[in-house]
Amino acid sequence: MKTPEDAVGRRVSCDGERGTVRYVGPVPPTAGVWLGVEWDDPERGKHDGGHEGVRYFTCRHPKGGSFVRPKKASFGVDYVTALKQRYEVELQEAIEEDLKISSRTVMMVGFEDVKQKQRLENLTEISLRRCEVSGPGPENEIRNATPFARSLDLSGNLLSSWEVLAAITEQLESLRELQLSHNRLSTSSDPSCLSPAFSCLRVLSLNSCALTWTQVLHCAPMWRQVEELYLADNDVTELLRPEHVLQALKVLDLSSNQIVQETVLEISHLPGLQRLNLSSSGLSVFQFSDASPGNKTALFPALKTLLLDDNSISEWCVVNELEKLPSLLHLSCRRNPLLQREKNLETSRQIIIARLSRLELLDMRQVLSDERRGAELDYCKMFGAAWLKAGGHSDPEKNQPNTDFMSEHPRFLALLQKYGAPDEGELREQKPFALKNQLLTVTFICPEDSERKPIEKKLPGSMIVQKVKGLLHRLLKLPGMELKLSYTC
Repeated sequence: MKTPEDAVGRRVSCDGERGTVRYVGPVPPTAGVWLGVEWDDPERGKHDGGHEGVRYFTCRHPKGGSFVRPKKASFGVDYVTALKQRYEVELQEAIEEDLKISSRTVMMVGFEDVKQKQRLENLTEISLRRCEVSGPGPENEIRNATPFARSLDLSGNLLSSWEVLAAITEQLESLRELQLSHNRLSTSSDPSCLSPAFSCLRVLSLNSCALTWTQVLHCAPMWRQVEELYLADNDVTELLRPEHVLQALKVLDLSSNQIVQETVLEISHLPGLQRLNLSSSGLSVFQFSDASPGNKTALFPALKTLLLDDNSISEWCVVNELEKLPSLLHLSCRRNPLLQREKNLETSRQIIIARLSRLELLDMRQVLSDERRGAELDYCKMFGAAWLKAGGHSDPEKNQPNTDFMSEHPRFLALLQKYGAPDEGELREQKPFALKNQLLTVTFICPEDSERKPIEKKLPGSMIVQKVKGLLHRLLKLPGMELKLSYTC
């Protein structure tokens, strides 16, 4: 295959790996032409673009580049060629199925061509993932081939720039969803002029595209109507406030980016943002300084769903800050150090539910009304002793806990008003986690046998009733089936 004249900057594939051509020319002392390629996967490379003291190109990674012969590299195919290669097997099978009558196959001259054209034209969801698409091909051919396309997956292809991509999408006038993950698109000098090519676009996926947040904001004028933007596993670190762009966003995925946590609030002014994914982003703190404990923040006004899995959150004060979000209904915070502070994950779940008054979904599990009631009652008992010690009192007129307690438990007074103050006998003193501190003291009394002395045992809270019956069977010498247990607090 002849090397294109505009090869520098073009995307290529070689042995299943994708990269960008950074150099075309000789590499002495060898003869002939070489392509200097910067690979998407730096493990594929051997050097940084230099050879025997001569710099031929530069790479983002010290060993992200190598030289390959042009005949070993593929510069890809156009959209329609890839479309036919991708779907011809499916179409041929469908044709053969349609033409089969009983055990005989009907042969109709030209019917296959008509059938293929008809099938391609009717496609609304198109997947060309890893099909080496590098450009649009002949003028208007895409418009004629797939006029009704609403969803297009071009992930892992050989598209080199937003201009090349726009030449494809401008022919897809109904396109609403576009998958571009695992591509490397050079940014346009004037993104606004490309916006007509994305005028109907609502969902855009750019996962693993080596994008910075600055590059995202630079490109954003192209996507004026985008409501869902997926940017997982990019080079997003320091967030800047979107000015006059991304204002239609409802969903934003920034997971698997190491974000400077002080900059998270820069996106808090997006007016319609309802779902934010910040999982695996190295975050440990949230603070909404514009609102005092117990009040609502003006930031993230529409945020209903927040994903914080696999972060470094270790303090309950972070959950208190999340209570300030006025619209928060769904939270996921799995695999954070915070959850290990209690004796089991269910206890941590109950504390989160009690601290977040409107939560309907926690870690992908629905919060039912009975669970909320139990969690809030247990919370009052769990921290009731600390409340009394801080100046709390069952008499509302004397109930004045100090500022430190109220800062740590901003919902506590609201829960007392809802359920009333817990009895002192129900209060649980918080103790360091140790096996001896997690045992419950249970006294067994036999009301039908007044001469039998009460039996006191320390049992783990996780012990099931069947095991308790087995224990009593051994202690009391009674058949387990005759035991009837009732509980009195």
